[in-house]
Amino acid sequence: MTGRQRPRLFHGWWMVGASFGLQFMQSGLLQQALGAYVAVLRGEFGWSKAALAGAAVIQQVENALLGPIQGWLVDRFGSRAMVRSGVVMLGIGFILLSRVESLTGFYAAFAVVAIGSGFSGFFPLTVAILHWFERKRARALSLMQLGGAAGGMAAPLVALSILAFGWRATALASGVLIIAAGWPLASLIRRRPEDVGEIIDGERGPHVEPGAPGAQAPVAAAPARDFTAMQAVRTPAFWYISLGHGMSLLAVSSVAVHAITHMKEGMGYELDTAALVMGLMTACQFAGILLAGAIGDRYDKRLLSAGCTFFHMLGMLLLTYATSIAMLAGFALLHGTGWGLRGPLMQAIRADYFGRTAIGLISGLSFMVVLLGQVIGPLFAGVLADATGDYRTGFTILALLAGLGSVFFLLAKPPRRGG
Repeated sequence: MTGRQRPRLFHGWWMVGASFGLQFMQSGLLQQALGAYVAVLRGEFGWSKAALAGAAVIQQVENALLGPIQGWLVDRFGSRAMVRSGVVMLGIGFILLSRVESLTGFYAAFAVVAIGSGFSGFFPLTVAILHWFERKRARALSLMQLGGAAGGMAAPLVALSILAFGWRATALASGVLIIAAGWPLASLIRRRPEDVGEIIDGERGPHVEPGAPGAQAPVAAAPARDFTAMQAVRTPAFWYISLGHGMSLLAVSSVAVHAITHMKEGMGYELDTAALVMGLMTACQFAGILLAGAIGDRYDKRLLSAGCTFFHMLGMLLLTYATSIAMLAGFALLHGTGWGLRGPLMQAIRADYFGRTAIGLISGLSFMVVLLGQVIGPLFAGVLADATGDYRTGFTILALLAGLGSVFFLLAKPPRRGG
């Protein structure tokens, strides 16, 4: 049969779609819903804020310790097997969560949740996509992270489910849904475009199967222009990006864990109202991610990241000292938009600076620094809240530290590539 063959859709976009779905589930059922679980567990069991914040600490400590191992595994073997195993563990973790009766049991269940979310979440999905895109990196990562934003907008449904059916039934249903929907999505992940006869960014004519008459070998990126992991960690840019990213997550992580409790106990709002404010914040995050897709590959990612981190500081200060819904809306606008715009840039700027050959291990090593922000933020806020009776002191300090992250991004000049 003759005639022009219709081009097939570049598989990288299928991976972006699958990653969108996986991020949607993790954000809606875990990350953005964690605050609702914290609020109801505190009410039922009387556990302290700091003790409940320990769940987030467990998740981030495990991710920090496993980061370099995950990075090496992804660089060596690809992401699909890791994501599949993570989906199963995450689902089992939620099922265990539905059965807890003690703080020890809560920590044990959340340890399983933490490993599962790490193996099936942002890190392996991002590294997988970085291997498939170069000129369209920010766009692809933005579309993937839209899943997290969309999941956050669904988080109020989790809060409503907890109110209607109880937190145990909600956790059990979440675990079953994660396994049932996550496994087929994970099956779409592939290691590199060259392995399936594609080229990076998918910019070619009609698809020709590898080995067929007239087929050309995929063109791989030249390894000489990429940094090794050890070369990357010797550059100032590696540390400035890591510190700027970590400082911004001081605000993001503490807001995710404590904002609902702050609005409920410190400001007197009901759980559903506080959840709606977080939903508005996530809607703004969604808009920020769309903006990142539009401008992230056109403008200096370093300057954009600095501006976004400054937004985190302003937004968190508004949350801390809010006296009205209008101030909470300002928090949602600034924090959510800054979060959404900055998120896709974090891995894109690393790949731009250091290349994709060792990007998994480079990112894993960087995340050991970055995740300090996620660990310290909620724990610090919880401890000070228990000691002072409210979140104002802790939130203020964390907001100012987030603002300092802007300076680190401004200092993160591109390193000189090898040739």
